[in-house]
Amino acid sequence: MLLRKLWRTMGTYKAQFISMIIMIALGIGIFIGFNIEWYSLEKNTDSFLRETNFADYRIVSESGFSADDVQNVLSVDGVKASSRFISVNADVKERDGDSVALTVTENPDVSSFITVDGDGYDPDSTDGIWVSKKYADANGIAVGDTLTFVYRNAEITGKVRGLIRAGEYLICVRDETQLMPDPDTYGFAYISPAMMKDALGFEFYPQINVISDTEKKDFCERIDSAFGKTMLILSKDENISYSGASGEAEEGKTMSTVLPVMFLLIAVLTMVTTMHRLAAKEKTQIGTLKALGFKNRRILAHYTSYALMIGLVGSAFGIAFGFGVAYFIMNPNGSMGTYLDMPSWKLSLPWFCWIVLVGIIALLTVIGFLSVRKLLAGCAADSLRPYTPKKVKQLRIEKTAFFHRLGFGIRWNLRDIMRHKSRTLMTLIGIVGCMIIVVGSVGMRDTMNEFLDVYYDGATNYASRICLSEDATDEERSALCEKYGGDTSASVSVQLEEKALSLDIYKITHDTVRFPSVKKGYTSLENDGAYICMRIADEFDLAAGDTFTVSPYGSDEEYSMKVNGIIQSVSESIVITDEYAESLGIPRTADSVYTPVQKAEIPSDGAIKSVQSKQAIIDSFDTFTEIMDLMIFVLIFAAVILCTVVLYNLGVMSYAERYREMATLKVVGFKDKKIAKLLISQNLWITFVGVLIGLPGGYLTLSVLMKLLASEYEMRTVIGPLTYAVSIILTFGVSLAVSVMIAAKNKKIDMVEALKGAE
Repeated sequence: MLLRKLWRTMGTYKAQFISMIIMIALGIGIFIGFNIEWYSLEKNTDSFLRETNFADYRIVSESGFSADDVQNVLSVDGVKASSRFISVNADVKERDGDSVALTVTENPDVSSFITVDGDGYDPDSTDGIWVSKKYADANGIAVGDTLTFVYRNAEITGKVRGLIRAGEYLICVRDETQLMPDPDTYGFAYISPAMMKDALGFEFYPQINVISDTEKKDFCERIDSAFGKTMLILSKDENISYSGASGEAEEGKTMSTVLPVMFLLIAVLTMVTTMHRLAAKEKTQIGTLKALGFKNRRILAHYTSYALMIGLVGSAFGIAFGFGVAYFIMNPNGSMGTYLDMPSWKLSLPWFCWIVLVGIIALLTVIGFLSVRKLLAGCAADSLRPYTPKKVKQLRIEKTAFFHRLGFGIRWNLRDIMRHKSRTLMTLIGIVGCMIIVVGSVGMRDTMNEFLDVYYDGATNYASRICLSEDATDEERSALCEKYGGDTSASVSVQLEEKALSLDIYKITHDTVRFPSVKKGYTSLENDGAYICMRIADEFDLAAGDTFTVSPYGSDEEYSMKVNGIIQSVSESIVITDEYAESLGIPRTADSVYTPVQKAEIPSDGAIKSVQSKQAIIDSFDTFTEIMDLMIFVLIFAAVILCTVVLYNLGVMSYAERYREMATLKVVGFKDKKIAKLLISQNLWITFVGVLIGLPGGYLTLSVLMKLLASEYEMRTVIGPLTYAVSIILTFGVSLAVSVMIAAKNKKIDMVEALKGAE
């Protein structure tokens, strides 16, 4: 009997049951999805990096390393394996504008790769090329094709022996200025040491990659001792492939504690309010069951089963939805697939998610239990009396003459809001949540557009960046600078305390490079101090006027500098002028020329290592913005669903609670349109308050997320007027649409049935 009643009750209150299931499924789905994303990313990348022998440390020297140096490193305690390594950007002769990171590892057990298609790696091959699978697929390159790479004046020609994936290029970007990989124009390729020596006529390895479990501080001390000088040593945390993947996982963890918590909180609060109202509506039914002889325990179990069933069904749908969300992000063709190049995309659910699921179902069951228990107090006769809303005290404003001069609708709505505070609060939370998500997600687009405008339309004021060869003479460097009408920079690797940083020394006479200020505009470099990025300023607690000391790697010299200002930068660096470096006596050699000349107009030259096009960097952002737009659409869709479900559920509850009141209004002559106006106006009031709270809430949420998730880009949080307008219109639109749907129900009110209930 009770089972049949359960299905009948669900049919009667189907709107409430469906809305609660949707809210639980949405909350659990977002929670599950975000946690699957970061956990799967962590597991898949760790496995891939181990499989490809990803190096833990990279020892760098511009003068290169000999075979004896490798043996020297191997003799250091804690070193498991090491290899001389080189990676240079080389143009692809067959494809205009394309380039690859041409790579050689002397030891195939360090910084290696896995072959996806074709032959395995042959360290003795003098004509074999192993090309990035992703780059090959994007450009129609197959096993057996012939490719020619141009590095400086040398051409390296060979056949594609295999298509590969490599941990060193898990995130394959040209340099730190490129935010997203662009496989259409840039990839990577491995050749053997024998082929490099045969093609160039010599061997040169500026890097030794090391596999070691030793902590960085101990490792650096041991290597410095072995070489007898301070060496530039980069840990895997300073490699874009490792740090980028780890950063994505950390961002996923952060996101899993923000959005999911919001959705779950709203879902649980909706459950509390709805179950309480549902139990109140069933008060007469509970009294009838008691009168028929059903024990309190059985009645309590029956009504508690409603909440348990909602939790189980909502959780089941939520798990399925969560895996769908995770797959949307974590698949070879999804947003992560655009950023990461790895072979395995298995989805894994963290163990603690099961505990959270059980906890949520238990919590929902307890909510159902507590909602009914209070109504079972007393005898059957007490329970048979209809639910009567609690009396509320008169508001202070009700005692004023001003209140009595207000229209009937305003007074009626104010009293209803005060009588049903929990319902009003839940409606407000739903609207605020919608506003925060919409303002924050669309604001991401504004922030990114401002970032691109500042860095790549304003700061990057050149067409091409010429990277100069290490062995180019001073005369050749000066000639290239004069020929292409450019400015120059030199990068010196230094350490500030124990942190490795780049000291960028600029000689600017053509305004090709600008430096964004912390606020709006650009900072002009003066010749009497240094300019540090925001991250360095925060980490070392430095401000304008302070001094700090840096020491170049491979040297015992120390240079004390004054902080002239703080700038925004995509790389963690210190910027000074060439004149200031001269006054300090810092040795430097120009390694880049920034010119307004297009890349296609710059022919190969022995002094030119590679040429980077500004347009290629900007084009890579198109992929990023496409992914971001898709994510924004998903977030807005979720916000609309959230707002619609919450408002509709609470609107139906409000309609049920005020059923007799509206019937009374109809009896005394109120038309349907007038009653509908009363209902709609109350929701619009609450929406107005929710919008006022949600606007700054959205900005604050976006600012926190930008700081947590994108601090390395030093973006300023920007939200434009159009974003605020769209957010307001969208939220009011959803609220109005739902209000109209609820208000239309008053046409079906049966006045006789509503007013003949027992008093």
